[in-house]
Amino acid sequence: MSSADREPAGPPQLISDEDRDMAVQRLQEAYAEGRISYEEMDERLHQVLTARTHHDLVPVLAPLPEKHADTTSTIAAARGRIRRRGAWRVPRVLKVESAFGRVHLDLSHAVIEHPVVDIELHLGTGRAEIIVPRDAIVEMEELRTVWKVPRYRARRHPRPGGTRIRISGTMEYGRLKIRHARH
Repeated sequence: MSSADREPAGPPQLISDEDRDMAVQRLQEAYAEGRISYEEMDERLHQVLTARTHHDLVPVLAPLPEKHADTTSTIAAARGRIRRRGAWRVPRVLKVESAFGRVHLDLSHAVIEHPVVDIELHLGTGRAEIIVPRDAIVEMEELRTVWKVPRYRARRHPRPGGTRIRISGTMEYGRLKIRHARH
């Protein structure tokens, strides 16, 4: 293995209050829908409340069933920031709409249950950054840009079995940067 293939693991990413609140909400929703028992919710809530890193949240949230596995989720904002990070559940199809503002999607610690994830961008101006898992395979053939070419450097030696992330849609005067997580 060459030194280029080895990347430093770095310190574990600590969770924020927002990440913890989202995890608690997911557990409460799963209990309300009858998907987990009260005892299981109580045990998992304790794990969420004592978790320190995103790595600690993944085994707590990953087994939760998704409400509608094949639905499309849309995140939209006319102005301001769209931000998803931490242990959030990535839908099969994610539409992101922003007229003016920044978009930051971090999939590096997200729960991805599908072998293929479609991200459909509809961006006016502003910047967008997408951080994909280290072993993800990124495709952008269906992305149309008016002003700037997206910045993305594919991994030289992709690992087989990684999630395929297909990015499509339109970007008018914004700038898109896609990168692989370092750990």
